[in-house]
Amino acid sequence: MNRKQQFIERQILKLLSAISLRFLLCFVLLVSGIAAGSVTGNGWDMAQAQSVSQNLAAQQKTIVEDLRVQIDEIGKTLDKSKSNDETLANIKVKLEGISKKLLDAGLAFRPRLSEINSRLDQMGPPPAEGKPAESEIVATERERLTAEKAEINTVLGFTEDASVQANQLIEKIGSMRRDLFTQTLSQRVDINTALVTEVINAAGYETKTFYYLLKSWWDFTLYPRLWTLLGVLAISVIPALLIHLSARRWLADLYERDPLEDRPSYLSRLSVAFWSTVIPSVAIVVFLGLVYVLFQRFDLLRPDVAQLLAALFSLFCVVLFIYRLARGVLSPDMPNWRLLPIAPKPAQILIWLLTAAAITQSIEYFLEILNGVMSSPLSLTVAKSVIGTAMVGALLLAIAFLKPIQNPRTGELREWPKLTKIILIVLGLVPICAAIFGYIGLARFVAQQIVVTGAFIVTMYLGFLTARAITHEKAFANTSLGRKLRDKFNANEATLDQLGLLAGIVINLIVLLIGVPLVLMQFGFQWSEMSTSFVRIMTGFQIGNFSISLLSILTGIVLFIMGYFLTRLFQNWLDGSVMARGRIDPGVRNSIKTVVGYVGLALSGLLGISAAGINLSSLALVAGGLSLGIGFGLQNIVSNFVSGLILLAERPLKVGDWVQTGTVSGFVKKISVRATEVETFQRETIIVPNSTLINDNVGNWTHRNKLGRSDMQLLIGYRTDVRRIQAMLFEIAKETPLVLKNPEPMVFLINMTELVSSNMMMRFEIRIFLADITSALGVRNELQFTIVERFAAEGISVMPLPSPIPLPEPHVNSEEVA
Repeated sequence: MNRKQQFIERQILKLLSAISLRFLLCFVLLVSGIAAGSVTGNGWDMAQAQSVSQNLAAQQKTIVEDLRVQIDEIGKTLDKSKSNDETLANIKVKLEGISKKLLDAGLAFRPRLSEINSRLDQMGPPPAEGKPAESEIVATERERLTAEKAEINTVLGFTEDASVQANQLIEKIGSMRRDLFTQTLSQRVDINTALVTEVINAAGYETKTFYYLLKSWWDFTLYPRLWTLLGVLAISVIPALLIHLSARRWLADLYERDPLEDRPSYLSRLSVAFWSTVIPSVAIVVFLGLVYVLFQRFDLLRPDVAQLLAALFSLFCVVLFIYRLARGVLSPDMPNWRLLPIAPKPAQILIWLLTAAAITQSIEYFLEILNGVMSSPLSLTVAKSVIGTAMVGALLLAIAFLKPIQNPRTGELREWPKLTKIILIVLGLVPICAAIFGYIGLARFVAQQIVVTGAFIVTMYLGFLTARAITHEKAFANTSLGRKLRDKFNANEATLDQLGLLAGIVINLIVLLIGVPLVLMQFGFQWSEMSTSFVRIMTGFQIGNFSISLLSILTGIVLFIMGYFLTRLFQNWLDGSVMARGRIDPGVRNSIKTVVGYVGLALSGLLGISAAGINLSSLALVAGGLSLGIGFGLQNIVSNFVSGLILLAERPLKVGDWVQTGTVSGFVKKISVRATEVETFQRETIIVPNSTLINDNVGNWTHRNKLGRSDMQLLIGYRTDVRRIQAMLFEIAKETPLVLKNPEPMVFLINMTELVSSNMMMRFEIRIFLADITSALGVRNELQFTIVERFAAEGISVMPLPSPIPLPEPHVNSEEVA
C-alpha cells in the first residue's frame, strides 16, 4: 500500500469519526428532549387547554355583549314603530334570529363544561378538614378547573339574561301587533257633513300634487333614460311570453277551452278553470315583478314612486286574477265549459260585477298608499275608505239580487238559492253599515277579505277539486297528457293511475304552498315572519328531544328514489350490455343482477336515512328489539334470508337448473332472498323456502353441465334370443338422434325371472347418455317408438316400464329456460 492510499484512508476514518460523534450528540439531545417533554408535557397540555378555554369564553362573551347591545337598541326604538305592523313583524324576525344566536353561544360551552365536570368527578371532592392535604398538582388543577367553570357560568348567565330580554321583547311585539289589529278594527271616526267641503279641497290639492310628482319623475328620471326604460320592458316581457307560449304548447288542453268539445268532462272543466286563472296571473306577476326589480336595479325609481308603483302593480295583478277566475268558472261564451249552472247573459253581468268589486277594492288600496306617501289629511283618507267600501258592498248587493240560474228545461231565470242570497246580502251590508257608523278599519278589512281572500279561497278550492278529480280511477289516463304518455311510453292503466295519484299530490302541495301564504297575508301576517317560520319548519324544529327537519326528510326520500332508479338502470345496463355480450351463463347473470340490486337498495336506504338526519346510532334500541323479535318469531324469515344470500353466493343452483327436492321437481325460475320459484313440468309454480334448499338434499341435474344419463327398462318374453335382443337394443339406441356415441349406450339384462300374467319375462335396461338431459323425454319417446316398430316386425313382444325419474316436458328446452 503506497502513501497516497494510506493518506486517503486516514482522512476517511477522521470523517467517519466526526459523523459518528455528531450522530451520538444528536441522539443524546433527542433523548433529553423526550425526557423533558415527558416531565413537562402534562403541564403544557393543561396550559394549552386553559388557553383554548379562555379564548372560547372571551370570544363568546364578545358575541353575547354585541347581541345584547342590539337587543337594547331595538328595545329603545320599539315604541316608535308601534303603529306599523310590517315594521313590527320585521323586528320580531330580527329578535328571533338574535335569540337563536344566543342559544348557539350557550351551546358552544356544553362540550367544555362536560369535560370539566368529568375531570372534577374523577378527582373527587376536596379532602375534608383534618384529613391529609392533596398534592399540590391536584390542588392547582382543581383550582384552575373551578375558576374556568365559574368564568363559563358567568358568560352563560349573561347569555341567559340576554335571551330572556329578547324573548320578552318578542312577546311585547306580539301584544303590540294584537292591539294594533284590534284598534284598527274597532276605532271609530266621526263622519259629518262638514267633512265634504274639506274632502273636496284636499282632493283637488292632492290631485295636483300627484300630477307634479309623476311629471317630475318622468322629466328627471325616465325621459333622460328612455332607452333603458324600453330595454327593461323588453327584457321583462320575455319570461312572461315564455310562460304563456309554453302553457299553450304543453298544457293546451288544460289551459284553453276547445269550442268543438260538446260535453267536456268534469275534470277537463276544472282543469281549464284552474289553469286558465293561474297561468296568465303568474305570467303577469313575473312580468311586473321583473319590471319593478330592474327599475330598482337601474335606479329608475325614487323611494316615493317605488311605493306607488308597487301598489299599482298589485292592483293590476289582483284585478286580472279575479277577472280570469270569474271567466274560468262561469265561461259565458262557452256554456258547456261552465262549472256553475248560470245562464250566459247573467254570467257576463256577474263577471263584470265581480271585476268592478276587485277594481274598487284595488283602487282603494292604491289610494291608501298614495295618501301615506303624500301625507294626506285624515279627512281624505276617511272619505276614500267610506266610498270604496260602500261601493264594494253595493256591488255585492247587486250580485245578491241577480237572477243568474237558468232552468235547463224551461230556460226560465231564477234567483240564487235562499241561503246563498242571504249570505250575499249580509256580506254586502256589513261594509256599508260599518263605513256609515264610522268603523272604517272594520269596513276596509271586511271588504278586502270578501274580494281578495274570497278569490284566493275559490282558486284554492278549484285546485283541490282538480287534484281530487285527477286521482280518480282512469281519470288521468283519459287526459291528453295521459294519452301521450300511453302512446309514447306504452304505459299501462295501472301506471297511469299511479301517475294521476302523484299529479294530485303535487297539485295539492302547489295550491297549499302558494294559496295559504296569500290568504294569511290578507289577515295581517307579514311575509318576513311567514318565510322565517317556513324556513324553521323545513330546516328543523324540536318535538321533545327529537329534532325534525322536513327538508332533510324530503332530501332523504328524493335521494332514496334516485338511488333506487339508478340501481335499476345499472342492473339493466350490466345485464343487457355487459354480461349478455360476454355470453355469461343466465344463472350467473341473475345472481349478479340480484346481488347488485340488494346492494344498491341497501346503499340507497343508508344514504336516504343519513340525509334525513336520522342518527343510525340511535337505532341501536330498535335493533336490539328487532333481534329479540327475531329470536322469538322471525327465525324462519331470517333463516330463509340468509339461505337466499348463500344460494346467490355459492350458487349450488341457479336460474334454469332442473332440480328435485322432496316431491318437487322442475326448473328454477327465480331466486329471491326469501324463497325460490320452481316451475314444474305441468307449468305449476312451486314456492320453495330457501332454507329447504340449503338444509335438505337437493338434486340438481344441470349443476355443472347438462350432460346426463337416462335409463329405460322393458320386459321381453323369456324364450326370446337374449343376445339378439341385446344387439337390437344397442343398435337402436346408437341410431337414435341426440344419443351420445361417447360414452356409448349400454344394454343390461337386469332380471330374467320376472313373472307377468303367469309368463316368465326378462327385464332389460337401456342406458343412454345425452348432452342435454332436459331433452330426455323426447329422446326416450323416439327410442320407444323405434323399439316397438322393430320388435313388431320381428314378432317380439315388448312391455316398456315407466322411467325411474320424472322427465321434463318436451316443450321445455335450454333456450326457453334461458
